[in-house]
Amino acid sequence: MKTKSLKATVLFIAAFLFSATAFAADFFVSPHGNDSAPGTQETPFATIQKGVETIAEIFRENPNEDCTLWLADGMHHISKPIVFDGELLKNKNGKFQVKAIPGEHPIVSGGIEITEWKKLPEGLWKAELPGTAKMNHPPRELFVGSQRATRARFPNNGYLRVAKAGSDRRTHFFFQPNDFPVPAHIENVELVLLHDWSISRIPVKEIDVSQNKLTAVDSIGAKNPSFFNIDHWEPNPRYYLENAIEFLDADFEWYFHPKENAIYLKLPETTTPGMQAIVLPYSAGLVILEGKENQPIKNIHFEGIAFRHSAWQIPESGYCGVQACHFDPRPEREGWAVVPAAINGEWAENCAFINCTFQNLGGSGVWLATGSKNCTISNSRFSDISGNGIMIGEGRDRKVNGSAWWQSAPEQVAQTNTINNCEITECGQQFYGAVGVWCGLTAETTIRNNTIFNLPYSGISIGWMWSPVPTPCRENTIDGNHIHHIMQVLSDGGGVYMLGLQPGSKITNNRIHDVSLNVGRAESNGMFLDEGTTDVIVANNLIYNIAKSPLRFHRATTNLVKENYLFCGENVEPIRYNTTKEEDIKKVDNHVFHVTEPDFNKQLQQIISGWKIKR
Repeated sequence: MKTKSLKATVLFIAAFLFSATAFAADFFVSPHGNDSAPGTQETPFATIQKGVETIAEIFRENPNEDCTLWLADGMHHISKPIVFDGELLKNKNGKFQVKAIPGEHPIVSGGIEITEWKKLPEGLWKAELPGTAKMNHPPRELFVGSQRATRARFPNNGYLRVAKAGSDRRTHFFFQPNDFPVPAHIENVELVLLHDWSISRIPVKEIDVSQNKLTAVDSIGAKNPSFFNIDHWEPNPRYYLENAIEFLDADFEWYFHPKENAIYLKLPETTTPGMQAIVLPYSAGLVILEGKENQPIKNIHFEGIAFRHSAWQIPESGYCGVQACHFDPRPEREGWAVVPAAINGEWAENCAFINCTFQNLGGSGVWLATGSKNCTISNSRFSDISGNGIMIGEGRDRKVNGSAWWQSAPEQVAQTNTINNCEITECGQQFYGAVGVWCGLTAETTIRNNTIFNLPYSGISIGWMWSPVPTPCRENTIDGNHIHHIMQVLSDGGGVYMLGLQPGSKITNNRIHDVSLNVGRAESNGMFLDEGTTDVIVANNLIYNIAKSPLRFHRATTNLVKENYLFCGENVEPIRYNTTKEEDIKKVDNHVFHVTEPDFNKQLQQIISGWKIKR
C-alpha cells in the first residue's frame, strides 16, 4: 500500500507540474526585434507594449497561469508610458513577470538620443532636435552618459542673495547692481528661489536694470499656505537664475534654444559628443499600473530592469513647492498638485520591483498611490532623480462623495506595502524639497534595511496630517535604515520626518548621521517629529554627527522614546521640544553622550562597530 501510495503521489505531482507549465507563456523583447514576429527568443518582439498586449490575450483564456516577458540587452526606447491596465489584464492568480534575460541589462528609456552635433568655438557643441522631438516646453534635463548635465545657470556654484523683497513680498524683489549678467532674451529664464524646506522655480517676466528689480510671471512661493512670502524665512533668501545662453560657461552645462529647436552643450576640450550617449528625456512617465477599486491591477513583477529618462514639465506659471514635491497648483484649484513619478501605480496589488534601477529621471521615481496593497520594492537602486525617490500612499485632498477620502472612504488607504534593502541617493536634483521616501496617509507600510544618503532635504517622510486627527494612517514601521549626509541644501527636516496620529507606528534600529546645519530659520535634526505625531515608539536608534538636537518634537503629543543612543554637540540637548509638553514624551533607558566628554569619540566608535539591531 505504501508503494502504491508513493507512486500515486509522484504521478499527481508530475501531472500538477505539467498542468502548471502547459499554459505558462514566455515571450521575448529585443530592441532589434520585430512586432510582427512571434516573440520567441530567436524571433523576439521589438516593443514591450506588444508583449503586454500578447500576454493580455493569454490571460483571457488562462487567468491563473504565469507569463514572463523577457527583455534583452540594450535600450528599449518608448515615447509614451507602457500601460498595464487591470481591465485588460484579466489575470487572477497568474503572475505577469517582466524580467531581464539572465546576464543581460535591459534599459527602459523614455529619452531621445541626440546624435547630430556640430562643433562651435569655445568648447560649445550644437545639435538640432529631430522634427519628431519638437518640444512643447523647454526641456528640463539632459544626460551625458549617466551624468546629469547642468542647465546653464548663474552663478555656477552657490547662490545669489535677494537684496530686498518687493512691496507685496510675492511677485518681485530687488537685487544688487551687477549681481548677474542680464540675458538679452528673458522669455525662457527661470528663477530658482530657496525657502526653508521647499523651493520655487518660476519663469522671469521682467528684469529692470534701472531699478535692479526682478519680477516673476506669478507669485513666488506657494499661495497656500499663505505664509510663503519671499522673505518669510530669511530677509535675504538664496536664489539663482537658470536657462540663458549668457550663463553657458562651464563644462557640462547646456541650453535649449526654442526658436532653433536646438541644444547647445559645453564639453571639456578632451571630450566629444560621440564618446557617450547624450539623451534628452521625452516620455512623460515610463510605466503605469492602472487599476480601479473594482478591478485592481494584480501580480505585475519587474525584475532586473533599469528605468531611465522620464520627463516632466513644470506648470507654465511655475513650480512653487510646499513640501516633499507637493506644490501650489496653477491655475488655482483646491488641494495641492504633486510631481508625478516615472512609475505610477493606483489600485495595484501584489506588484513588485526587484533588483531594478531607477536613474536619470525628471519627476519622481516610483509612486504606489491610491488603494495599492501588498506591493514590494526591494534590492533596487534609486539615483539622480529630480523629485522624490519612492512615494507610497497619498495626501489629504482627494474627494469621495464630496468629502475628503480619508473620512468618507478610509478603506481606500494604501496599505501593507514594503520598501526593503534599497539604495536611495541623489533625489531632489531639481526640486530640492524632495525626500528619499515619502509616505502620506498609509497603513502598515514597512521601510526596512534601506540605505538613504546624499539628499538636499529629509531622508524619510511619513504622515500627512498636521494634527492628531484620526485618519487611516497607522502601524507604519521604519526599521533598520542607514540614513546619512542629508539636509545638504534646505532646513527644517531630518533623517526621519513624521506627521500626525499614527497609532502602532515604530521608528526602530535606524542609524542616522551627518545632518548638516543649513541657512534658514529652522534647524534640522536626526529625527523631526512634527505636528500631531502621536502614539509612536522611537527605540534603539543610533544618531550622531547632527548639527542640532538628535531628536526634535514640534506640537507633538504622547510618544515613547527608549533605549536610543544620542550623541550631541556642545551645549546641544538630546531632545528639543517645540510647543510640546516634555512630560508627554516618555523617556526610558536612553544613552546620551556629549562631545565635551573625554571619551566621546571612543564611545561613538565602539557603539558603531558593535551596533546591533533588536527585533
